[in-house]
Amino acid sequence: MARVYLDHNATTPLRAEARAAIAAACDVVGNPSSVHAEGRAARAMVERARAQLAAALGAEGADIVFVSGATEAAALALAGRGLACAAVEHDAVRAWCDDGLAVDGAGRVTVPEPARATLQLANSETGIVQDLPEGLAVSDLTQAFGKLPFAFNWLGVGIGFISAHKMGGPKGVGALVLRPGTDLAAQLRGGGQEMGRRAGTENILGIAGFGAAAEAAQRDLADGAWDRVSEIRNILENALDAVASKTIFVGKGARRLPNTLCLATPGWKGETQVMQMDLAGFAISAGSACSSGKLRPSGVLGAMGYDTATASGAIRVSLGPETTEDEVLRFSEAWLREYRRFAARAA
Repeated sequence: MARVYLDHNATTPLRAEARAAIAAACDVVGNPSSVHAEGRAARAMVERARAQLAAALGAEGADIVFVSGATEAAALALAGRGLACAAVEHDAVRAWCDDGLAVDGAGRVTVPEPARATLQLANSETGIVQDLPEGLAVSDLTQAFGKLPFAFNWLGVGIGFISAHKMGGPKGVGALVLRPGTDLAAQLRGGGQEMGRRAGTENILGIAGFGAAAEAAQRDLADGAWDRVSEIRNILENALDAVASKTIFVGKGARRLPNTLCLATPGWKGETQVMQMDLAGFAISAGSACSSGKLRPSGVLGAMGYDTATASGAIRVSLGPETTEDEVLRFSEAWLREYRRFAARAA
């Protein structure tokens, strides 16, 4: 039986639109900084993608700076600024911040001084969505973009950042989004590309795929694709909850990403569950893909007040627009089979 991919928050399959845009970019020979016809053709491809992103993000008039991904974007946005963050943030954000912001048991973060803080719009592990305060300095929009309806220009945020491969684009390209007049000191210096904010020849293939994927993702959102994903996620959650009495469904009842299910079973290691499901033909994760291989309890759940045994037993199932009800029900059968074995041993 074909494998089922349920790890879309780690990375997504490349969209057909992005693949086509990348193929077209392969035939563009010029450097975007060159003034001849070939260079102008390359520049036009970059600027088309910039316009596609601005439209999809609701960021018309904002500055969009292409970078290698959300990790570089976080560093560029946060380094040296001394902003506060919460321990539920991605490690790429926490590396540059003081994680002193309070988190409650529902995963909600209190931000007393928005101008001196950064706060994600949605959490990659739990799917919990935050209410961003007006005047927030920086926000990680990576998981929310393409899954939740929002406009950057309405968020009241100074800087946001996103990554292409989280919404059907290629890996290795991301973007910073800045309100006009926002100060940002370049860390990569040289040729002055990207409005002097990020030197280096632009990754035309990745940028072209990024723009096409963003446009397609926004179209899916407008067409209600993620409403259908939410319905399927709830079917899965209810099927598991009806049987798994030892399991905690993190964020259930809270505003979450429509595709994300985080469940924690104290005493049943998350990495064990991942391996068991992998052998059964299902790809899931034990948390953020950037840290799930480190065999440590989820820091996100720890920040929410869960003990080590519970945090160590967490897994994340994240769906995509192509995920079917039959696939999640097959996953439910496989997971519940292993759950019953665990519960029998623990009895």
